[in-house]
Amino acid sequence: MGKARAVTVTALIVAAGKGERLGGGVPKQYRALAGKPVLRWAVEPFLHHSAIKDIRVVIGGGQEQLAAEALDGLPIQPFVTGGAERADSVRAGLAATSSDALLIHDAARPFCPAAVIDRLVASLEFHDGAAPVLPAGDTLARGDTTIDALVDRSGLLRVQTPQAFRADALRHAYARWSGDAPTDETTVLHAAGMTVAAVAGDPTLDKLTSPADWTRAEQWLGGRLIPRTGMGFDVHAFAGEGPIMLGGIAIPHSRGLAGHSDADVALHAITDALLGAAGLGDIGEHFPPSDPQWKGAASALFLMHAAKLVRDKGAILDHIDCTVIAEEPKVGPYRDGMRSRIADILKVDMSQVSIKATTTEGLGFTGRREGIAAQAVASIRMAHHG
Repeated sequence: MGKARAVTVTALIVAAGKGERLGGGVPKQYRALAGKPVLRWAVEPFLHHSAIKDIRVVIGGGQEQLAAEALDGLPIQPFVTGGAERADSVRAGLAATSSDALLIHDAARPFCPAAVIDRLVASLEFHDGAAPVLPAGDTLARGDTTIDALVDRSGLLRVQTPQAFRADALRHAYARWSGDAPTDETTVLHAAGMTVAAVAGDPTLDKLTSPADWTRAEQWLGGRLIPRTGMGFDVHAFAGEGPIMLGGIAIPHSRGLAGHSDADVALHAITDALLGAAGLGDIGEHFPPSDPQWKGAASALFLMHAAKLVRDKGAILDHIDCTVIAEEPKVGPYRDGMRSRIADILKVDMSQVSIKATTTEGLGFTGRREGIAAQAVASIRMAHHG
């Protein structure tokens, strides 16, 4: 008897919503949660799960750039364009995959435990579909501004996503569906007379709908993270003509700074501090001076890359403190300009960036006006497992 073929599973992330009730000017799935877009949080658990063959993301028309930015660097197949209703988006995703089974997940549910995925995939051996559920723990009632009538909560379940389906069963169920737009696919399967298994859900799968949900998600993330600190130091000698790049802005000076890139000593120190905080090596490993592609490069690129690597590890950037050590030029007049530029590069608030300056009272190479040094400390929060 031949060996049974392994079932292939595609994760279908439905991210076509246009709701902006949470503010921020963009749909909630593209808003940053702890420095990382909600959509990216939603995709990553499936990307890291061995049972998932591939991932398809269904987006709304005109959301291509938002989705590309949110998932930059992740091996995601071309986006699928969805429709006005959730069911339209799911049908579009279903048509775009040939896998045996699907896990359909709302992009507005950013955290999906691997154990839930395990339970769902296992259930498909015996059922046409499966969904994670939680018991309705609160007292339930009908009403609006007043409580009109209590509802018996025994046997009531809160249905979450991701929901798992045999692809052929879901296609068949949708072909028979004739009602209004369904709220989820378990409704479609049930109407077609198929069985949907209930597996244990998880409170972390709750959907982001209100500002209170957003606050809850940030607090939950904060509880999983521990503070980490990194330190960076850099030196560049004066050479050639000014201006110099310092803290991401051009500062007038009679002399320039020598370096393979644009020699921005402050950004180099901050980049090393961030990389160090996340245990990601140093700037020389990521941007070796021996590589000609970095000759004259803007140091903002280095800092952007470091910030992305840190956030890709699920870390939150809390604070940057940088001290410029130089007799000249005077940093004071440019301090806020530097803080603003660094905040833009890191995508944090200006209040999270501190720039200080000091001299060495005429001592050492900086005291002799031979160059500039900078030291930086980066404070981040990152998960225990890193």
